[in-house]
Amino acid sequence: MINDVYNARILALAAEIPRLGRLEHPQASARAHSRLCGSTVTVDLALDGDTVSDFAHEVRACALGQASSSLMARLVVGASTAELRAVRDAMWKMLRENGPPPEGRWADLKVLEPVREYKARHASTMLTFDAVVDAIGQIEAARAGGPEAAPASGPESGMVAGGAPV
Repeated sequence: MINDVYNARILALAAEIPRLGRLEHPQASARAHSRLCGSTVTVDLALDGDTVSDFAHEVRACALGQASSSLMARLVVGASTAELRAVRDAMWKMLRENGPPPEGRWADLKVLEPVREYKARHASTMLTFDAVVDAIGQIEAARAGGPEAAPASGPESGMVAGGAPV
């Protein structure tokens, strides 16, 4: 397990996480937590239309949660909401259903493919994806005036990672 899952690339990504911290005025904040290992990722997100214009996060996670968060932070700005939902679904399928890794500009997520064999590590790997999709949902709900709309300065959601894709 150590050699496959905690390989040099994953450890390097975990050591170099961009966009750490919090946004001053996010449109939404979301928190995802793994009950199994105690890892937590909190993301702040801003959209311009359906495109991510700004992103920051606090990562209190194991090396796998850190590595996936590191990759997210490198690629999220400029991504569309549909693209981010598709990446989350692809990661879910890669880990849980033996699906192929994401492609295109998200192809670096292939480095997390060995995690598929270790179910206890799935939730921590999915934290950043779950939190980003949750934040997107909050922004969309706020725009629609829905009951789930949270004010930009309101508390983060309390999502627990590991649920099925929405």
